[in-house]
Amino acid sequence: METTRTEAIVVSDLRKNFGRLEVLCGINFDVKQGELICILGPSGCGKTTILRIIAGLLPYDSGLVLLNGEDIQNSRDYRRHTAVVFQEPRLLPWRTVWHNVRLPLELRQNKVDVTDEQLVGQALELVGLSEFTDAYPHQLSGGMRQRVALARALVTQPQVLFMDEPLTGLDLRNREELQDEIVRIWDEKKISLLLVTHDPTEALHMADRIIVLSGRPSRIRDIVTVSIPRPRSRDTAEIRALEQTIRGLFSDE
Repeated sequence: METTRTEAIVVSDLRKNFGRLEVLCGINFDVKQGELICILGPSGCGKTTILRIIAGLLPYDSGLVLLNGEDIQNSRDYRRHTAVVFQEPRLLPWRTVWHNVRLPLELRQNKVDVTDEQLVGQALELVGLSEFTDAYPHQLSGGMRQRVALARALVTQPQVLFMDEPLTGLDLRNREELQDEIVRIWDEKKISLLLVTHDPTEALHMADRIIVLSGRPSRIRDIVTVSIPRPRSRDTAEIRALEQTIRGLFSDE
């Protein structure tokens, strides 16, 4: 019998305005420990706003966000337990791949010891870039730069990983390859992962559950459970049926 997983993140009645513009209107969901959740919705609906709030990068007007039962606004260690991968890799062009990945460890403490150097090597091996440690960002493809950004997030060994449409700028082949890589790494590291996407196909291929948002002001239209075993084919009758259901939620706007 499967053991019930506890919640890594709980979001309760989350609300956010930018001036007079109401963006989030009472958002409620949870992310269980070791779960892969996708937030899916139309452009401009507030997907990234939700992620940035939960990641501690943006204040919110009202509601509650808990990490392991602790209010993130009162947690001193919140950033130590989480990491973010953005849509753009945001690598430092004057630093090699190795030193870009090592950066979070340098910022966290005054010195980087032997154990930290081992963590850098492990993170690069995990994303398949062990042979490119001395390369600079301009020498890498877009997919490889995003792998560096992923390794930089993983090097701190986070409990929760946030990803904000990290595959949007890639061609289809690289996009699908990295989708599979992210799922593999998530499964291997047993972390909780919250990924923002605008692509139903991507969400269905990767997620345990999909949080489908309405247009602005954003509310949750539905939470779709994807019980299809992994590894998943991208084109089955079950996938097509779920995708049709999700696109139907969008068309009802």
